[in-house]
Amino acid sequence: MTVSGGGGDETSSSAAKRRRRPEPTPTQRALGLLTRREHSRVELARKLAVRGVEQSAAQEAIDKLGDAGWQSDARFAESLLRSRAASGYGPAYIRAELATHRLADATIAQAMAAFEGDWVAVARQQIRRRHADALADDRAARRKAMGSLLRRGFSMEQAAAALGED
Repeated sequence: MTVSGGGGDETSSSAAKRRRRPEPTPTQRALGLLTRREHSRVELARKLAVRGVEQSAAQEAIDKLGDAGWQSDARFAESLLRSRAASGYGPAYIRAELATHRLADATIAQAMAAFEGDWVAVARQQIRRRHADALADDRAARRKAMGSLLRRGFSMEQAAAALGED
């Protein structure tokens, strides 16, 4: 005994009843990106372009969100600085990365000055994570750790202080 549901293809009838979502506006797309994390103006414009938004419409949306306080290059700089410092990068590396986002020099300088952490402590933490053996009296290991800190954007003075050298 078979029971039939009325002789129709239910998937096609329910699909016909569903409405298509309207295409999001450039502002809605930008806001969607900003709700996930901070973005610089340049980064936001690039991501909107990838999503097919015209440059003029993207700039208008970014300006609108900036005026409303949703987008801020200063907040982005501070957020990126905290994130990179927590990952063991030094001030020179972070400053260079912020410059790639074409932030104003004053914005970068303000974010760097507002950093409340201790760069030597960040460098020490990086040594503990990556070069625990460098804390011993092994000159080669210490030299390796020093080179690593310098490549990650720490100054010679910060790296030396982190290694306990004068």
